Amino acid sequence: MSDIHVEVHPDTATLVTKAAERFVATVVAAQKDRGSASVVLTGGGTGIGLLERVRENPGDIDWRAIDIFWGDERFLPAGDPERNDVQARAALLDHVDVDPDRVHTMPVADGIYENDPEAAAVAYAQVLGAHADGRQVPVFDVHLLGMGGEGHVNSLFPDTDAVREEHRFVVAVTDSPKPPPVRVTLTLPAVRHADEVWLVVSGDAKAEAVAAAIAGAPPVEIPASGARGLSATRWLLDTSAASRLPN
Repeated sequence: MSDIHVEVHPDTATLVTKAAERFVATVVAAQKDRGSASVVLTGGGTGIGLLERVRENPGDIDWRAIDIFWGDERFLPAGDPERNDVQARAALLDHVDVDPDRVHTMPVADGIYENDPEAAAVAYAQVLGAHADGRQVPVFDVHLLGMGGEGHVNSLFPDTDAVREEHRFVVAVTDSPKPPPVRVTLTLPAVRHADEVWLVVSGDAKAEAVAAAIAGAPPVEIPASGARGLSATRWLLDTSAASRLPN
């Protein structure tokens, strides 16, 4: 497994700003190295805040040379303001010259996938495979993650079938303890295809789960513990989220 790196910032605003700066630098480096980059976005306050900071200071990112995926999505109709992709577009993607063919949103809960999140999950797995250079999942440069107070990442909640999944890379969740109940999510095996996994977490309500995950708690109990990158796993925290860590 990759090394775990912990970076602590004095407050949430600084955390989000520094994470955005790291994101820009990592994407630019990947584009210089290979000509393109591949990232997985997340929702939530810190995830969307990070995208807003990137919008303010995009550096030298070539927006025509980046593939954008999502780690999970609320299975709601197109345009619903609760969808992660809608929030990401408002925060960043509608304001940069991104190639629309390289923005890979998860299926919506109307049209051909209406009332069928399982088929939507299969369809997104096929999208991943189509951009994976012969593999089933791309090697993402960065997989961004937030974390819930109980340790969930993407829509992988403790003690659920989704967090136990070992073979499929995308699954439907029909009984999420956090509304809305129906979602589509990348699994831990998919997360582990990222070169770097970043967990951007703020707030003392999450401190206990942060400490447990970094200490190596079983992923079925603390899903964030199972989110590991191929080269690096980065915990980007504010002081409140880091307050239960040993000095």
